[in-house]
Amino acid sequence: MNDLFGTGSAKPQPKKPAKPAAVPAAPVRAAKPVASPSPDDYSAKDIEVLEGLEPVRRRPGMYIGGTDENALHHLAAEILDNAMDEAVAGHASFIEVTLEPDNWLTVRDNGRGIPVDPHPKFKDLSALEVILTTLHSGGKFGGKAYETSGGLHGVGSSVVNALSEQMEVEVARDRILWKQSYALGKPLTKLVNAGTVHNRRGTTIRFKPDTSIFGPQKFGPARLYKLCRSKAYLFRGVEIRWSCAPSIIKDETPAEAVLHFPGGLRDSLEADINGGARVLPQIWSGEADLPGDRTGRVEWAAVWLENTDGFVHSYCNTVPTAQGGTHETGYRNALVKGLRAWGEQRGNKRAAQITADDVLEPMAAKLSVFIREPQFQGQTKEKLTSPEATRLVETALRDRFDHYLAGDPGSADNLLAFVIERAEDRIRRKESKDTARKSPTKRLRLPGKLTDCTRSNVAETEIFLVEGDSAGGSAKQARNRETQAVLPLRGKILNVASASADKLRGNQELKDLIEALGCGVGDRFDRGKLRYGRVIIMTDADVDGAHIASLLMTFFYRELPELIRNGHVYLAQPPLYRLTQGAKSVYAMDDADLERKTKREFKAGSKVEVSRFKGLGEMPPAQLKETTMDPSKRTLLKVVAAPEERAATNTLVESLMGRRPELRFAFIQEHARSVTEVDV
Repeated sequence: MNDLFGTGSAKPQPKKPAKPAAVPAAPVRAAKPVASPSPDDYSAKDIEVLEGLEPVRRRPGMYIGGTDENALHHLAAEILDNAMDEAVAGHASFIEVTLEPDNWLTVRDNGRGIPVDPHPKFKDLSALEVILTTLHSGGKFGGKAYETSGGLHGVGSSVVNALSEQMEVEVARDRILWKQSYALGKPLTKLVNAGTVHNRRGTTIRFKPDTSIFGPQKFGPARLYKLCRSKAYLFRGVEIRWSCAPSIIKDETPAEAVLHFPGGLRDSLEADINGGARVLPQIWSGEADLPGDRTGRVEWAAVWLENTDGFVHSYCNTVPTAQGGTHETGYRNALVKGLRAWGEQRGNKRAAQITADDVLEPMAAKLSVFIREPQFQGQTKEKLTSPEATRLVETALRDRFDHYLAGDPGSADNLLAFVIERAEDRIRRKESKDTARKSPTKRLRLPGKLTDCTRSNVAETEIFLVEGDSAGGSAKQARNRETQAVLPLRGKILNVASASADKLRGNQELKDLIEALGCGVGDRFDRGKLRYGRVIIMTDADVDGAHIASLLMTFFYRELPELIRNGHVYLAQPPLYRLTQGAKSVYAMDDADLERKTKREFKAGSKVEVSRFKGLGEMPPAQLKETTMDPSKRTLLKVVAAPEERAATNTLVESLMGRRPELRFAFIQEHARSVTEVDV
């Protein structure tokens, strides 16, 4: 320490370079307030006027939403939309779209061709040059050239021109070919008469996006091909001829294709759902004129899916409206009101609880409207805001949906039953307060006396639901400890079809069952947490056993329908009789089987001992294993609910298990003659 302060004997130290002399600190003074700029500092010279297409190049995001990949492809959509407007107006029958290796894109149609005569307001400019160099110019404002169109603001072609390194335009009108070239939105050449042409008409636009705006991004062949397909689906009268340089294709996108779909949106929806399971086999589709509009029309296609969420893809004047809008609102209103009215007509009071989500979430649908002077949210046109579209679409579709339901009452009932199921499932999820699932590796200690298996692989395991401790004891001894679990239930469980939600939540037997399965119910249901691959209902082969099995199936059908839909629920088939002669033993399932096997398995006239099992609890474990639990010998019935018979199944469950005894009485009266009396 002394050395540091120079008070001790210092050791020789190497010389260090001399430090520069310290700059003396400036005296501290009070800061002066910053003077406000004088009004004279802000004058006319500070006002900048952006002319022509310069605003687009300065702020491209205002016109195409940004400079990312989506914005780049928006350029292609703008030019293709113009060609589609010619097709929808009835002036073009085909459109050619060609993508070249160096990111040049060409769109050609055989329509009328952009006008090339001098513009009346700008006499020294052709109409073509005005359209391509002036914002808010075009033939879609007055409604005479185009009654319905996707381009509305007159900025599409000019914006593409402004954001292109180069653009080349050819127009064939009246057998004369006209050409003009542009760069960065400005003409490089005058409009040139390139001579006479035969058998050609329409507009060809070839352009290359500006890399100073979009960087190295390039058009994606797959994305452009998908865009072309969607346009061809939207207007069934057009043929789109797609071609792309094979060297730039990196997936299964075809290098060449002719896209023409006479089925319109119906064909599009068939391709999108790709054979998925449906509530009804047929797609509901059609087209209609909008009421009170001599040019407007609507086309639709819809199908309800069994096990997956759906989607709604909507369009206005062939422009995709990814964020929906007022036309989708009209679509939704027509379907929800139509199904509620059908339920009321059929006397189904549960239809009143249907909401739009119950109808739309499982529905895969396409909706396309053509209306005059539509209003969109923003230049990218992702949402339709025209207020009249809601009323027009709802009115046009409601009548046709009502006729569709009335034309096939069986299918309509199945659709209604499916939607009501979803509504009730939504209500159950809201009310659900079940306990959290425990780990499958942790042995559960339940009041229901679950005896678990040792394996945790769901595909290999199964749980037997048996009635009473006596049957449970036999099943526990007969089981395979590695793969088979046993849960005894005390007698007859709660009838969930007639019980209130409070009773259901408070029932201990059902709590035990839900906790043993592990997958939860309601909004906590998770099929991935199911602890057993097969849930086997194993009850006595008598009337009481059949009643218990019916109660359990009702529980699964109402509270855990996903297990039935995915094939997890089974019914065991224990025998009712044992036939013995000497050392030979045979089991019979019922009286008819007893008579058949007595004749077939034993000699005529010989004495056969017949013993009737009083219940599974009376059956020795070895026999229970041999007849009912051994996978190599047993018979199981899978519990299924056929989608096409959903309405009939709902009606049967409600009649036999619901709260209205008069329905059960009517069922008994109707089927009384088919009952065979047997001695018990």
